[in-house]
Amino acid sequence: MQEKILKGRKSGMVVLLGYFIGLAIAAFFFIKVINQFDTHTDTGMSRIILIVCVLYAVFAWILLCGLKVLRPQESLVLTLFGKYIGTLKGEGFYFVNPFVTSFNPAANTRLSQSGDVSENIHHVTNSPDKEGSNYNRPSKRISLKVMTLNNSKQKINDILGNPVEIGIAVIWRVTDTAKAVFNVDNYKEFLSLQTDTALRNIIRQYPYDVNPSFEIDTTGDGEPDDGSLRGSSEIVAQRIKEEIQARVEFAGLEIIEARITYLSYAPEIAAAMLQRQQASALVDARAMIVDGAVGMVQMALDKLQEQDVVDLDEERKAAMVSNLLVVLCGNNDVSPVVNSGSLY
Repeated sequence: MQEKILKGRKSGMVVLLGYFIGLAIAAFFFIKVINQFDTHTDTGMSRIILIVCVLYAVFAWILLCGLKVLRPQESLVLTLFGKYIGTLKGEGFYFVNPFVTSFNPAANTRLSQSGDVSENIHHVTNSPDKEGSNYNRPSKRISLKVMTLNNSKQKINDILGNPVEIGIAVIWRVTDTAKAVFNVDNYKEFLSLQTDTALRNIIRQYPYDVNPSFEIDTTGDGEPDDGSLRGSSEIVAQRIKEEIQARVEFAGLEIIEARITYLSYAPEIAAAMLQRQQASALVDARAMIVDGAVGMVQMALDKLQEQDVVDLDEERKAAMVSNLLVVLCGNNDVSPVVNSGSLY
């Protein structure tokens, strides 16, 4: 399908004024002819004028069906007896063939996204007497505005098999109304489904966090890297955007941006993963403490030797190193034992 833009149709006000002027003229001549009948001065032409006035009053309202009003960033896809004739775009008061119909199969679809709420949504009731009324009829207009789709959170296994809960927001818009309406059954549901599929395909290629026990290639270049869902969120979001765009190009949609809005471990393993993170942090902290303690012991021995404070043999140095490491690496305050006798 190729989109065809209908131009030069902003004559709705002229047609509307012409209809009312014609209606007034028809009423004037209708009354005049009736008066002639009352005075018995009617002619054959009077009867023809009367018939024309009646036909105009009965059928001229059909012209009003061709009046279309569009606001900024709205469009209408028009079909005539099943054939696509073009798309109206841009704000204005239009007049088209009165027998054309607006076509939008996604008009009744309500997703969790901006711009997807009917103007009359607050008036929708569940009462049976209002179900078929025009009061709740959805608009057939197609919005060309930028919209944000918030798909529900999904539980997906990462590359290590850990279940992860993730949510995504997709900013999108319609660029080709003909493709959006005719190439797919419902472009809103199509976008939502393709977003879920692309999200699963990308998330399965990354670990939630970098694990030193596993070497993982997340870029496909054959070399292990440090990519992860938590640490490389910008790269992951860009790949998700490109994946979705490739899938919805056929439907005339443009993906402007994709952002991860929620990311966490699934509840069933969240506690275990928290303990693992705490253990990793504890090991890192202990390693830093030990490195610092060894440096301080080395500095103490070097100072004692440089300033010739005391001459220690290897056995006494080992005892001093042991005591200093206990003091510096211990969690609790130590209670030193003071030796008041001879060192030897």
